[in-house]
Amino acid sequence: MQEAIRTVLREIAGGTGRITVLTGAGISAESGIPTFRGPEGYWTVGSKVYQPQEMATFQMFSQQPEEVWKWYLYRMGVCGRAEPNPGHLALVAMEERFGDRFTLITQNVDGLHLRAGNTLARTHQIHGNVFYMRCSQECTTAVYPIPEAVRPKSKEEHLTENDRQHLRCPLCGQRSRPHILLFDESYNEHHYHFHSSLQAAQETALLLVVGTAGATNLPNQVAREVYQHGGVIIDINIATNPFAQLAANSTRGFFVQKPSAAALPAILEAMTAD
Repeated sequence: MQEAIRTVLREIAGGTGRITVLTGAGISAESGIPTFRGPEGYWTVGSKVYQPQEMATFQMFSQQPEEVWKWYLYRMGVCGRAEPNPGHLALVAMEERFGDRFTLITQNVDGLHLRAGNTLARTHQIHGNVFYMRCSQECTTAVYPIPEAVRPKSKEEHLTENDRQHLRCPLCGQRSRPHILLFDESYNEHHYHFHSSLQAAQETALLLVVGTAGATNLPNQVAREVYQHGGVIIDINIATNPFAQLAANSTRGFFVQKPSAAALPAILEAMTAD
């Protein structure tokens, strides 16, 4: 790692400013989880093939609820078979070291950060979590784990009657929905930590952007808030992206063109070296 980056990291680690990490699909790809925006996400209903951006909408859920549930139960299986990688573990150690100075904002719905050991209190899952569900009729704002009786699906499997019974709201008995921010929905605070994420960004001394190209709105707002408030931005990605340019223009910012599983442990070492 460049000595200039190490110097900035040591300085911020030794101060009192907030350290925020924004993660995207790249860190999960290193655990073997595809982005689902490509061929892995395509889904066939009858004779028509749908792209992920078509499947992951509330409109589709309203029209084809079982197909959307099958798609998400397939995704749940893929995510459940993956394991946290050294990048995830470095962020756990970072939270343990910096405590309330640390905030993790993740676009990923795979739950790997929590499985690795990051705390729910300091982890903003801004797109939800594929292992959870909530009432589709909004009789309550509560979020529930998908019951263990509901098993992941292959692409060929259909919902069983047992699945249908367990994928219901525990309070009102209506159909539940995946606890995921769908493409035709908006961010909010209760489910997706909209205001909390922006508040953290405004107080951030160091933003680590990991494996995301900023295809959705809130991550871009977070990065812009840090930039406008004079925070340091370090972008970690295997390919150049809009955040890399923002990092280059930020106060002593950097673009680290490496896999996160290699870069994050090195960044942690630089921040915690005595």
